[in-house]
Amino acid sequence: MIDARKLLDQFLGSQVPGMQGSVRDKASEAINLARDNPLATSAIAGVLLGTKTGRDIAGNVLTLGGLAAIAGLGYQAYKNYQAGNAPQPAQQAEPQFLPPPSNSGFSTAPAIASNDFALSLVRAMIAAARADGHIDDAERQHILGKVHEAGVGAEAEAFFERELANPVDLDAIVASAQTEEQRVQVYAASRLAIEPDSRAERGYLDLLAGRLGLPDALVDHIEATVVSAKV
Repeated sequence: MIDARKLLDQFLGSQVPGMQGSVRDKASEAINLARDNPLATSAIAGVLLGTKTGRDIAGNVLTLGGLAAIAGLGYQAYKNYQAGNAPQPAQQAEPQFLPPPSNSGFSTAPAIASNDFALSLVRAMIAAARADGHIDDAERQHILGKVHEAGVGAEAEAFFERELANPVDLDAIVASAQTEEQRVQVYAASRLAIEPDSRAERGYLDLLAGRLGLPDALVDHIEATVVSAKV
């Protein structure tokens, strides 16, 4: 079975191939490594998949680990939404995000966030990265080559190959989110994967939000929170 939590950590956390310690602990080394091998310090799956994000993850998000980062961003957005605050990005240059409380629906405990759900978050990020339809056969082979270089394992490589070869199964992605908290995380993960600078990408996110049944005001809070986490 694919360890989806580990996979998320590799592409959205502090587990950086070829380095010891977190990205924050070795910022200069990470910058040099990113220049030589963008996959190795990919902050989001969208970078792996060749999207045009042009941004890195800000604040302490990298040190939280993949699943905790997505859950933490979702929790922050949800908390602000429930409090009735106006959605706006954090003003500080290095925003600090907290991991979600263990007694909330955003908890990363396996009983609440199963491996299957974590894998669905990876699928959601890949689907978002494919939204503009630019991944052709040559690009797909390029991506799979980089996946192999990352050393994620044969099963994970096969998973990526299937996800890139088959049509996006939006029904399955939506169905994987059983609670409102999980629906928030699916959207947050998708928004992290791309910078929606095309109609296709923006349209995909709007479609996803509608299929997930997220209120517009909540979507606005997720958008603002994710923007705070990307520089």
